[in-house]
Amino acid sequence: MWGLEKRDFILFLLASAVIGVTQSIDISFFNNFLSDNYHLTISQRTFLEIPREFPGFAVVFMTGLLFAFGDVRTAAIANLLGGLGSLGLAFWSPEYLPMIGWLTVYSMGQHLFMPMANSIGMNLASEGQMGKRLGQINSVNTAVFLATSLATALLFRYIKIDYHLAFSISAGAFFLSAVLILMMKPHSGKRIGKRFVLRKEYKVFYGLSILFGARKQIFITFGPWVLIKVFSQDVATFAILSFIIAGLGIFFKPFIGYLIDSVGERFVLAGESVSLIFVCLGYAFTEGLLETMGLGKITLYVVCGLFVLDQMLVSVSMARATYVKRIALNSEDVSPTLSMGITLDHIVSMFVPFLGGFIWTVLGYEYVFVIGAAIAALNLLLTTRMKPFSQLPNKDSAV
Repeated sequence: MWGLEKRDFILFLLASAVIGVTQSIDISFFNNFLSDNYHLTISQRTFLEIPREFPGFAVVFMTGLLFAFGDVRTAAIANLLGGLGSLGLAFWSPEYLPMIGWLTVYSMGQHLFMPMANSIGMNLASEGQMGKRLGQINSVNTAVFLATSLATALLFRYIKIDYHLAFSISAGAFFLSAVLILMMKPHSGKRIGKRFVLRKEYKVFYGLSILFGARKQIFITFGPWVLIKVFSQDVATFAILSFIIAGLGIFFKPFIGYLIDSVGERFVLAGESVSLIFVCLGYAFTEGLLETMGLGKITLYVVCGLFVLDQMLVSVSMARATYVKRIALNSEDVSPTLSMGITLDHIVSMFVPFLGGFIWTVLGYEYVFVIGAAIAALNLLLTTRMKPFSQLPNKDSAV
């Protein structure tokens, strides 16, 4: 990759790295920000997932509206929205209702960037190296995530960083990422063809996206809430966990990329499903089982380990993106299909918190994760419907 293409790759690599700062701040601060500033109950916290996840549902329509801009400029717009939302959370959210409005803007930026990032990354890949390229981009992103999480853990433990400052730093990172992306050539990754794509040939991908939406929301909402409400953990704990996740992710994400290129997406996604079954059952039964065995003192450490493993498995989502790229009937289908996947994902994820919150309140948090294990089992079953690696028509090309 030489000349302008190499320059574009370096710029996008830097932009993705800067996004690691925003992701670290989101994971380390957001849930404690809600708990400390607004003192939410579990019902209020689950309700908040509607405005937080609605932008994910709307992303297919937003990408359609921004169709003429192409992937690169749409990615820049996404980060500008993320930065604006971060400033709103930092300075203009004194009450619950204004916070919801700025959270929606912040979330729109995050969700709009997701399909653009995968599409641009794959377009910058050489033949047969889509998984490797996404693994490289995610690894650099994670390295910055690692450094930010370490700084956050140390500073918050000894200085107590103000939430205003944290979200201001996040805003600056979003804006810097947007500037770097705007420095790429405008036509890089430009989309042509249809604004919206919904084809029966992609039904397995749609199904995987729907199940991912349910699985993801259980861990985004209830995984951290278990640590905060059941085990009384603060921002410093989440920053330390984020540091561990990032440190492991620097090696784990390129390894996932290698597996995608060498053995295929079906193997990778099936492995993720099996792992998630054990993670969910661990969340559900670890506390009771270890108390019975007289090992209650290590319960927190085991649950933190499950949290780390789940967060690392999120990187497997790149396998769904490369699978779309390989099975796409034409290259113009890729971006709108990835956007449609995010929309389908969020149709489910907007409402899963309500059901989960009701189950948590009536039966206990353990049963939320039993349902999570069932969803992971369904995901495993669906991976058997994916085309084997040897039968993928675009196995050795980047389309």
